[in-house]
This record gives sequence, C-alpha cells and structure tokens, in this order.
Amino acid sequence: MHYGITMFATDQTMPVHELARAAEERGLYSLYIPEHTHIPTSRVTPAPMGGDLADEYSRTVDPFVALAAAAAVTKHVRLGTGICVVAQREPLVTAKAVATLDQLSGGRVEFGIGFGWNREEIEHHGVDFATRRDRVREHMLAMKELWTNDVASFDGTFVKFEPSWSWPKPVQPGGPPVLIGGQAGPKMFRHIAEYADGWIPIGGAGVRAALPELHQACEAAGRDPSAMRIVPFGTLPDPGKVDYYASIGIEEIVLRVPGGTADTVLPVLDQYAEIVGTGA
Repeated sequence: MHYGITMFATDQTMPVHELARAAEERGLYSLYIPEHTHIPTSRVTPAPMGGDLADEYSRTVDPFVALAAAAAVTKHVRLGTGICVVAQREPLVTAKAVATLDQLSGGRVEFGIGFGWNREEIEHHGVDFATRRDRVREHMLAMKELWTNDVASFDGTFVKFEPSWSWPKPVQPGGPPVLIGGQAGPKMFRHIAEYADGWIPIGGAGVRAALPELHQACEAAGRDPSAMRIVPFGTLPDPGKVDYYASIGIEEIVLRVPGGTADTVLPVLDQYAEIVGTGA
C-alpha cells in the first residue's frame, strides 16, 4: 500500500515545498493540494460539509506554482492537485502548466481534477455553472491532444483551436494520470471511463458498493476496469481500513494532514511515517 498525504495549503500553513520535502524524508508516496482561485463573499452556495465555510478556502495557494517549488527540492514523492477546478481554467494555459510541472519533476505529477461545487466562484470565471461538467470534459480532451500530438487541434463547443504546436510535452506518455474527485454515480463514472485514469472518492465510504457500476462504465467505453486507479482521500490510517482497501485492489490511500505550521504538521507526519515503516 502506498501512503500519500493532502493538506489544505494556504499562505498561513507550512510551505508546500517544505511539506513535500518532509513527506519524502518520511517515505510517504504522494502529496496532493487543493485549488480555489478565490471565494466570493456572497456565500450563496452552501459549504459542502455544512456550516460556515472555513477561512482556509479563501487562502489556498496556486497549486502549480507551489508544486513546482516542491518539485525543485524533492526527487521521489508524487506531486498532485487534489483537486484542480478545470472548468474555470483556460485549457491551453493549463495544459502548458501541467506539462511543464511534469517535465520539471521528472514525471511525478498526478492531475487530480473536479467539477467544482462553488457556483459563484465558477461563474466569476464566465462559466455557466450548469455547463461545468461538459466544460471539464472538453478541457481535458483538448489538453490530452496538446500533451500527445506534435500538431494538436480541437473543435468543440467550449474549446476550439486550429492546428498548433505546444511544448514541452509531459514526461509521462499521454500526460499525467487524471484522477476525478467526487461522489459515485453514473455521470461521474461515465466521465472517468471516457478520459480519466481513476477516481478519488472523498472519505472512501461506499467504494466497494460502487465498483460494479464503475466497472460497467469502463467496459461500455472499451476500457479495462482493472487498470482504473481508486485513490481515497481523507481516509483513516488504521489497519482494518487499510486491509479493506487492499482487499478491493486499492494501492494508494491519501491521509489528511491538518493545516498548520511545521510545529503542528511534522508530528502528524512522524505518526504516518511509523505506519509506512510497519506496513500497517
């Protein structure tokens, strides 16, 4: 089992490059950080976890800048977005950023993406909230063209560009693994089966029950279900949970690290390092 971590990285937490270096020193496999460009003060959209929205949402760092700094001071730890809000990003620019990060890191990028939940945030980017899933699909298909082909073009509803050159290409053939975060369901699994490499179930509850539906979606799309990765976020590092995940073919789990300074974070990483060391 591979053990990764995720932290809500902000301008007030342990810097991402220091966190990545500390994670690598402790034998952790991966580091994922989230993205919000900004948080509108209107608060019309309810917080996904209920209650008031935590202050950290409005303070997140840019994931690609922060992960590039992390890449410069590490050699092995995988570096991921968890998640990147693709619908509100321009795909030509984002494809370039992802490919550059993959090159700088020596092919260590995990591209965790999502459809987005904050209506006001997305609409400030000029995106109709109702179209966000369709936009994510086109953005990803267009980015894959840019990552894969020396001369790339795309003619969709939301993304259009004529034959073009775009380098660098990612080190990982076809681009970094694409993992889509969100709740299980037919829409989610159709997207995963068409253009992704795996699923990020938040919390990990109900994964076993969802597997048949995910497998059916993959088979309908001509994909091998066994090749799909499932990477639960926010899971508990207890032996029973780890054994359960291993029994259903999961090879990586991502443990949550509290947002804070090194004094808060490093003791937690030390605890996780003990788990890695024992193989629990």
